[in-house]
Amino acid sequence: FCGLKGHEMFCEVERAYIEDGFNLYGLRACVSNFSDCLDLILDRIGPDDSDDSHLTQSACTLYGLIHARYIVTAHGLDSMYNKYASKEFGTCPLVQCNGQPVLPVGVKDEIGVDTVKIFCPKCKSVYQPPPIRTRSTVDGAAFGTTFPHLFLMTFNNLVPDPLPSDSAYIPRVFGFRVHKSAGSR
Repeated sequence: FCGLKGHEMFCEVERAYIEDGFNLYGLRACVSNFSDCLDLILDRIGPDDSDDSHLTQSACTLYGLIHARYIVTAHGLDSMYNKYASKEFGTCPLVQCNGQPVLPVGVKDEIGVDTVKIFCPKCKSVYQPPPIRTRSTVDGAAFGTTFPHLFLMTFNNLVPDPLPSDSAYIPRVFGFRVHKSAGSR
């Protein structure tokens, strides 16, 4: 699952975590064919055994929900640390951030509301990830609203200095600042 194109932001959830029923509490109501989806995720049945595309889609949804819970555990945070350190999530598109690594974030915790976004800890902004990072429509619920902030609280040595207040881009024409009212005609 994690090796599929567009799923590069996912970390591999430990098998023991998925097999522990406590970690899956409440997820049965979120996907249809829960048991079959779990079997597909745990490779108890192969993808060839399940030609049902609905089952595959439900298994992807279930994995995303499990992933959202896993990445806020100690092991999950460590897995995501390695991806962050190697800039696998990408870098901030804002020039003033100078290639600051970003973290994946969901703007909502509910399934099917929005796709994953990227959060820059330097400028504190949320951006649409570049198409090369997410070739598919990865649901933002697979990362949730909590992850990037808990990650930075856990690894507070990674919190960058904020952008200086004078770092904002100032539009100029022939060296003169463009007045705020210039485009309002």
